[in-house]
Amino acid sequence: MFPVAFHSIYKHPLPEGHRFPMLKYELLPQQLLHEGVVSKDDFFSPEIPDLKHILAVHQKEYVDDLLNLTLDPRKARKIGFPLSAELVERELRIANGTILGCEKSLKTGISFNIAGGTHHAYSDHGEAFCLLNDQAIGAKYLLDQNFASKVLIIDLDVHQGNGTAEIFQNNPDVFTFSVHGKSNYPFKKEISDLDIALPDKTSDHDYLKIISEFVPKLIHQEKPDFIFYLSGVDILDSDKLGKLGCSIEACKNRDEIVFENCKKFEIPVQCSMGGGYSPEIKVIIEAHANTYRVAKDVFG
Repeated sequence: MFPVAFHSIYKHPLPEGHRFPMLKYELLPQQLLHEGVVSKDDFFSPEIPDLKHILAVHQKEYVDDLLNLTLDPRKARKIGFPLSAELVERELRIANGTILGCEKSLKTGISFNIAGGTHHAYSDHGEAFCLLNDQAIGAKYLLDQNFASKVLIIDLDVHQGNGTAEIFQNNPDVFTFSVHGKSNYPFKKEISDLDIALPDKTSDHDYLKIISEFVPKLIHQEKPDFIFYLSGVDILDSDKLGKLGCSIEACKNRDEIVFENCKKFEIPVQCSMGGGYSPEIKVIIEAHANTYRVAKDVFG
């Protein structure tokens, strides 16, 4: 059995007007099933998590405002989605998908959240379509349950993981590593444990040189016993919201570097998909599908 866990969070509704960028959550599973990369048995649908796991990362006042739909309108505007009970439920399920994925990774070596990568959610507010920080919640869950003592978060989305950096700014048990576009959102960056800000039009060669150098270096340095990987495909030169110059092949090579190092050092990894906003949906699906194809080659 291919040791990757998935969940069908894409079935949960999103607000009208955001259908195109979210269409990948419906099409990606179909593509993976069509190719035989996964089977239906690889999918699971998370329930609403115990709120204590959410409150271990996010402030109670903020969570209460989400649950009661009483969020200040100015804070709601920063999120970018119209606030609704369905949206909050979706974010809670996404967070639990990552929590349960962590447990599966401990058994199988790797798990995936077809949604997730909500790294712009801070401890006390959300922004940029992120309400709850799924990988931060997953990391704190592992630490609190004594399933891990040191966590490395590898965030390779084109946008800095500003919320993740803020949440773990004073936590020595979590090392946050973000490689992102220098001139991309967020324009006011937080301070991760290691930030590498890339200039516009960064080439395949320069990008992969950095990833191939720092991923094994940080594993040796930090000695994590669990890794979170945010595998955004908005590093593509075709991406509408990214400004880097990477090809689909380089994006695939990036995934190979991360997964091969996780496998080599026998470190469980949970992968959330993150962003992808190329004009053609087929490009987005192909780039995301490559991440799963690589995982099957490395861990299968």
